[in-house]
Amino acid sequence: MTQTTNFLAFDLGASSGRAVLGIFDGERLRLEEVHRFPNGPVRVLDSLHWDVLRLFEEVKCGLAKCVKICGAEIASLGLDTWGVDFGLLDARDELLGNPYHYRDSRTNGMMEEAFRRVPREEIFEYTGIQFLKLNSLYQLLAMAVQGSPLLDTARTFLNMPDLFNFWLTGRKVSEFTIATTSQCYDPRAGDWAWSMLEKMGLPTRIFGEIVDPGTQLGPLHPVVTKETGAGPVPVIAIAEHDTGSAVAAVPARSGDHAFISSGTWSILGVELDEPLITPKTLAYNFTNEGGVQSTFRLMKNVMGLWLVQECRREWAQAGRELSWEELTGLAAEAKPFGGSVNPDDHRFLSPGDMPQKIQSYCAETGQAVPQSRGSIVRCALESLALTYRRLLEQLEDMMDRSYPRVHIIGGGSKNRLLNQLTADATGKVVIAGPAEATSIGNILMQALAMGHIASLDEGRDLVRRSFEVTTYEPGERTRWDKAYSRHLELIRETP
Repeated sequence: MTQTTNFLAFDLGASSGRAVLGIFDGERLRLEEVHRFPNGPVRVLDSLHWDVLRLFEEVKCGLAKCVKICGAEIASLGLDTWGVDFGLLDARDELLGNPYHYRDSRTNGMMEEAFRRVPREEIFEYTGIQFLKLNSLYQLLAMAVQGSPLLDTARTFLNMPDLFNFWLTGRKVSEFTIATTSQCYDPRAGDWAWSMLEKMGLPTRIFGEIVDPGTQLGPLHPVVTKETGAGPVPVIAIAEHDTGSAVAAVPARSGDHAFISSGTWSILGVELDEPLITPKTLAYNFTNEGGVQSTFRLMKNVMGLWLVQECRREWAQAGRELSWEELTGLAAEAKPFGGSVNPDDHRFLSPGDMPQKIQSYCAETGQAVPQSRGSIVRCALESLALTYRRLLEQLEDMMDRSYPRVHIIGGGSKNRLLNQLTADATGKVVIAGPAEATSIGNILMQALAMGHIASLDEGRDLVRRSFEVTTYEPGERTRWDKAYSRHLELIRETP
């Protein structure tokens, strides 16, 4: 009988979370979803928060279910989440308030306030990070500007996965990939951007030790083992930013590719050995976030399938529940090139009546207004594909080279229509899959940390052996070139 090793990956996304068992037989990796649970913002009056205590209960529930399946045979566990959001602990290590959701409006105007304190160019020189009002830096600045007593009381800053790992192990650290999402980290110095944080008027005492992906944090805390029935399972600080884990699982053999991590957000970029902090990178508003094994991901975050997710939610509330397959089918039947939107227009960031927002954008820009559900979804998907083309052109300009292939990973890689639209719009070969890249990358870093694989290259070989991918060839370009020219005229580059 083949001996197997069990790794447990917790992957918490902005809309759902999962506990995934990775079963490794030495040659191939197989995944088994053990537990799934919903996630999303909780509105309290005018504020948006995460239900963080419930999420931790769900993590423990997933662990307990895994114990029932595997008994004591869990080699390790790792946990990843979305970026930028955080919890603050007081001097007794108790959580101060409910962590805010990155779509909360408290950061409105905070980038402008930040630039009054530290010039925009100087912030980028310190951090190399894309300017988004949802970044941790502007969330913290909002607390400072609004005189939050929580910030005065805080002693420890922990991004979301670091907070959960503290509750799992009792160890307080900041993992490298998730720390870089904050726009509080200096990639050249390899430490927090102390000088910038002081100039910004933020308390530097709250930022602590940074550890590399693959660090063993220790065994599960005895309270957690008693509650879940687990033994002293090693907890690994994998690439805790979900995109960092997903990119670790890209099944590429060479560096001649770009990647798109496709989900609620679309994140497009390439892997580099060091950050690229240049005037051109700043002008294009790309970001340098940490990757595994001391790499950096030069990339840009854009609004992804959030547009379609919100349309689906709006229609469900109105009484019409549609599956993803149904929505994609309606979009495939809709007339192409009916109009496009800039996915990063400010109106699309917040929840609420996304179909109407898309229609309003088209009306305001003098385009045909999509009326049917299929035409609205098609507009969103074509707009994403056109945005990918624009960002790839910017990326190739910065790097002074071309990338003939694009690897699409994550849940969005299952959207066959979007994959083909991306190939057609960009003129690139698109390789889609694996859909479970985040969980796979999470597990690869556990296996590497525990000595079950020798390198990331070996791990990517394992991905190619274990999971299927689908290749999409680009089609005729003439109509896409016309649509792209029209798209560029319509959008205003997001600063």
